[in-house]
Amino acid sequence: MNQKAMARQLAVIHDIERPNIDDIVKEIFTDFIELHGDRLYGEDHAMCAGIARLNGTPVTVIGQRKGHTTEQNIEANFGMAHPEGYRKALRLAKQAEKFHRPIICFVDTAGAFCGVGAEERGQGEAIARNLYEFMGLKVPVISVVTGEGGSGGALGIAVANEVYMMQNAIYSVISPRGCASILWKDASRELDAAQALHITAEDLLQFDMIEGIIKEGITQSAYFKNIKTTLTAALKRLSAMSEQELQNQRYEKFRKIGVFYENT
Repeated sequence: MNQKAMARQLAVIHDIERPNIDDIVKEIFTDFIELHGDRLYGEDHAMCAGIARLNGTPVTVIGQRKGHTTEQNIEANFGMAHPEGYRKALRLAKQAEKFHRPIICFVDTAGAFCGVGAEERGQGEAIARNLYEFMGLKVPVISVVTGEGGSGGALGIAVANEVYMMQNAIYSVISPRGCASILWKDASRELDAAQALHITAEDLLQFDMIEGIIKEGITQSAYFKNIKTTLTAALKRLSAMSEQELQNQRYEKFRKIGVFYENT
C-alpha cells in the first residue's frame, strides 16, 4: 500500500464519527446490560463490558470504548484502558465461562494506558494475566478489530478462536506514530512506519493471523450488517466444538504465529 492510500486509511479509522463500541452494541445486539468494576480497584470507562443477546443467543460483549466528542473521549481515556479495565474484561470472561456464554470482543485502541498510576497498579500483569486466562477459556471467543489494534492493549482482549478485522482497521505491535517516534525520533514519519510494519487487514490475512476481513460497505447499516453476519456464522461454527476442541484450536492458532521457513 502506498503512502497516500495509507494516509486515507489512517484518516478513516481516526474519524471521530466512526462507529464505536456503543454504536455496535446498539445496532447488533439486544438486551444489553453493561456491568462495571473489576472488584479490585474500580471502574474503567475505557473498557465496555456486559451481557447481551445476538440473534437471541446470550453472549458476553467486551470492547474498548472511544467517543464521538472530545468530552466523550476524555471520559473514555481515548480508548486506552487502565489495568482495572483489563481485569474487568477478565472478570466478565470468567463469568461467561461459568454460565456457558460465548464471548465477543471488539478491539479499538492505540494501546493500553501507560501512565504512572496504571503502571503502579500492575498494567503489565493485568494484560499478561488476560493472555494466559483467555487462552484457556472453555467457551467460544471471537474478536473483531474495528479500528486501531495497538500492541498488548489490543491483544488483552484478542486471544480468540477467530479474529477478524474491519476492512480499514490496523493491527500492530505498536502504533505507527509510536514506532516512528522511537525508531527515527520523528513522529511525522508515521506513514513510513505504517508501511514498514505491515499493519493492514490484507497484511494480517496474508500472515494467517486473522480469519477474515469484514467489508465496511458505504453506509453504516452495511457496516453493522456485515459484522453481525460474520459473528453469526462464526458463532455457529464454534458452538459445535467441545470445550477441549475450543481450547486446543485457540492454542494452536496462536502457537503457529511467527513460524517461518528458510530456504537452504
